[in-house]
Amino acid sequence: MLHSESPLFRTMDIAQAARKIKEIVPKDITILAATKARAVAEIEKAINAGITDIGENYVQEAETKYPLLKGKARLHLIGHLQKNKAKLAVDLFDTIQTIGSLELATEVNRRAKNAGKVILVLIEINSGKEQNKDGIHPEEVLGLAKGIAAMPNLLLRGLMTMAPYSPDPENARPFFRKTKQLFDQLKSLNLPNTAIDTLSMGMSDTYRIAIEEGATMVRIGSGIFGERKII
Repeated sequence: MLHSESPLFRTMDIAQAARKIKEIVPKDITILAATKARAVAEIEKAINAGITDIGENYVQEAETKYPLLKGKARLHLIGHLQKNKAKLAVDLFDTIQTIGSLELATEVNRRAKNAGKVILVLIEINSGKEQNKDGIHPEEVLGLAKGIAAMPNLLLRGLMTMAPYSPDPENARPFFRKTKQLFDQLKSLNLPNTAIDTLSMGMSDTYRIAIEEGATMVRIGSGIFGERKII
C-alpha cells in the first residue's frame, strides 16, 4: 500500500493526492480531510476531487470557513470542544467527534435542543491515557455512552481516538485494536437512541494500520494537503 507521506504524494497537487487516497482506501471506509489551517480554496479542491467529509480542530477557525463550505461536504469537529463554544459548534457542525465527558455531552444536548437539532456525536477516547490529551480513558467509555443514549438531541454514532505519537506507525496498532474492541462492545449493547457505525481513527501516517484494525473513518490531513500552512 502506497504511504501518504511518500515522495510520490509530495509531488502531487491537492486534487491528485485526494484522488490517490480514494484509490488506496477501501470504498466502505470514509475519508475525512483534516483541514486545520487550510484555505477554503484548498478545501474545495479536495471536495471537487471526491472528498465528502471534512474536519476542523478549532470552532473559531471553522466559523470563518464553513459558511462557504456548508452543503458541499459533511462537517466534523475533530478538535477539543470547550463548553462555552458548544452553541457555535452545534450551529456549524454535522458531527462532533470529541465528546469526552458527560458534562460536555449535557451542554451540547442542551444547545442542540434549543436549536431544534439532533447532533451526531462520537466519544473521544484517550486510548494511551496521555496526560496532555483530551478524551476519556477506555474503561469509562461504556458509562458515558449510556449517559449520551439518554439525551434526545444527541445521536451517538461511535468512537474516535488518536494513538500516542511514535515515529513508527506500527506502534499505534495496540491502541487502535483496543478501541476497536470497545467499539464492538458498545455496538453489542444495542443502546436506545444510538446508531453505532463509525470508528474514527488513523491519520496520514497511521491510516493503513487503522484500516487493518477496523477503522470505518480515517482522518487525512498532510496526505491530501501536504505540510500545513498558516492562513
